[in-house]
Amino acid sequence: MTSTLSRAIAHYPNRFDPGTVSGLPEHIQETIHRRERVLGPGYTLIYKEPVEFVSGHGAHLVDRDGNDYLDAYNNVPCVGHAHPHVAEAVARQMTAVNTNTRYVQEALVDYAERLLATFPEELSKLSIACSGSEANDLAMRVARFHTGGEGIIVTRWAYHGITREVASFSPTLGAGSPLGPNVRLIDAPDPRLVAPGSTLDEHMRQQVRGAIDDLERHGYRLAALITDCAYSSDGIFTDPPGYMQAVVEEVHAAGGVYIADEVQSGFARLGDSMWGFSRHGVLPDIVTMGKPMGNGLPISGVVFRPEVCEEFGRNVRYFNTFGGSSIPVAAGAAVLDVIEKENVQQRVLENGNALRAGLREITKDSPYVAEVRGAGLFVGVEIVKDRETLEPDRALAEDVINDMRDRRILINGTGTSANTLKIRPPLAFDSADVTRFLETFAEVAKNRL
Repeated sequence: MTSTLSRAIAHYPNRFDPGTVSGLPEHIQETIHRRERVLGPGYTLIYKEPVEFVSGHGAHLVDRDGNDYLDAYNNVPCVGHAHPHVAEAVARQMTAVNTNTRYVQEALVDYAERLLATFPEELSKLSIACSGSEANDLAMRVARFHTGGEGIIVTRWAYHGITREVASFSPTLGAGSPLGPNVRLIDAPDPRLVAPGSTLDEHMRQQVRGAIDDLERHGYRLAALITDCAYSSDGIFTDPPGYMQAVVEEVHAAGGVYIADEVQSGFARLGDSMWGFSRHGVLPDIVTMGKPMGNGLPISGVVFRPEVCEEFGRNVRYFNTFGGSSIPVAAGAAVLDVIEKENVQQRVLENGNALRAGLREITKDSPYVAEVRGAGLFVGVEIVKDRETLEPDRALAEDVINDMRDRRILINGTGTSANTLKIRPPLAFDSADVTRFLETFAEVAKNRL
């Protein structure tokens, strides 16, 4: 098989080059060949040597030969792979009934009440869909309807989904997926971009103000600013908390709404709060969630301030056959059970602190590590050619990623240059997993960093 790397996936982090398939184990080669024959366009595998899994538990995945891999990458199985409580709840519901929101479902109302109780009381209306893309699509439809505006502001390398509408404000999808003329880009909140004598609050305020001015100059009234609360695709920027207050003030002053995309940062992933926006002391107008809310089942959500969505609801019909159906709702309720009963937020906070502290200690003298950053179990390690120039080193980052994979630990890359290690495990990641990760990373760092 010759290499078929395309423009569409040229920037995709740590992608597998199909031109190297002949060096893989025979079974993997056969499956990849079959995959190429039957799957549609746009798919890609990751790692120089792709890996196949047949089972999982907690923060672990097991391949067909019985090898245990530590999963430090996959956030969708939020409370852990094959969590028994979630699996049992889904199986029980599958043997009972699966109906949609056109029928009375007490379990749906119970779930909505429980989920909304984790938000500020002003955020009190929930709509359910099937994916983060759908959630962000609906959120933007409501934002446009409520404000009468079309302008959208996102960060420079943001990812918010794959529908045609959401792809138009997801710059990380690359040149083959053009941005809308109504979309403006701003910096991610990287404190290193702040001019001497200024603050991150003021830098971000100026970025948003400039984007609003340019939209208006081209005839677009602001509809919304949407940010991923961990800036996952931009390179993971979680700190310092607080700068979002200035940003939201500017958005509201221009008549727009603030949409907090919690698909990756929500459900206690950042450790010190259930939701990423809470760390900044701001109240979003709309919050979106994705498949982690059902531990990987097709459920997503949009939470609104009532005054933002009421007029839309009176004038536009929104129904999703599977959004809010019985089985995904059972999974969502089970995830909330686990978060409460296992004290997940505290576990994330403690193990995230230990993980970042260990990474900083291992890399403190490395000329190739610019920064270890993040919160909770969402960590970025920025790999550069030189600490002084901060020139990105994607090749070295991918060497580290693949060395970790060879030692059976899964991570990946992120950022505009794909040179930041993305460490984002299921929230079942425990102290033993932290120890295993750090011991393995120290081995790789000794050779590479």
